[in-house]
Amino acid sequence: MDFLLDTHLLLWTASTPENLSTTARELIEGTANHLYFSPASLWEIAIKNSLGRPDFQVDARLLRRGLLDNGYSELPITSEHAVFLPNLPSLHKDPFDRILIAQATVEGITLLTVDSVVAGYPGVIRKV
Repeated sequence: MDFLLDTHLLLWTASTPENLSTTARELIEGTANHLYFSPASLWEIAIKNSLGRPDFQVDARLLRRGLLDNGYSELPITSEHAVFLPNLPSLHKDPFDRILIAQATVEGITLLTVDSVVAGYPGVIRKV
């Protein structure tokens, strides 16, 4: 199965795996699953790291390299994802989360998230 991981899952997988739920760990470690990350997550990490957010103290370049080295695929953001955004209900204003939802929906990939608000969107989203 194909999974797009939200930003917090990427951070936890890379730096604090003890924060992952058992379900998240099983899905991420499942050998039959294909894992994706979005440039939007790296963008969010880079911005929040530069602002000094303690929960984003990860070098986005190193995280990207580590994800690629561990078999994750990068899911580029396309214009199709961008023009899908107006179709999303206004449950959440975070632009990073909204583009992840659009990417997952357009591509038919399940978005794994730890965010209850994000999980409230219709479509292929799973809270773990």
